[in-house]
Amino acid sequence: MSTRFKPKFNIKKGDMVVVITGEDKDLKKPHKVLEVLLHEARVLVQGVNYVTKHTKPTAKNTQGGIVKVEAPIAISNVMLWDSKTGGPSKVSRSHKNGKLIRTAKKSGEVIK
Repeated sequence: MSTRFKPKFNIKKGDMVVVITGEDKDLKKPHKVLEVLLHEARVLVQGVNYVTKHTKPTAKNTQGGIVKVEAPIAISNVMLWDSKTGGPSKVSRSHKNGKLIRTAKKSGEVIK
């Protein structure tokens, strides 16, 4: 992505999201966002996109071996979870008293 302007996304760390495309697609099961990588436009989601990583033996990990870790997925492949409707929802952004407020478009509920 371009480094001239900071990208703006509707998803933050700690939000509940639904994977809408890809191998882990499930529109009924929400997952927690662990990290948002802004300049890569990717998001690390708990329990999604496991990859196998081969680790060498070190002083900390004398065994080494194969470890399964979560890898980031594109931020366009997730949608925010609307707890009121029980499904994914688009987000509208507005300013109130100088603060940014995110609201779900399906239910109108404020996302905290």
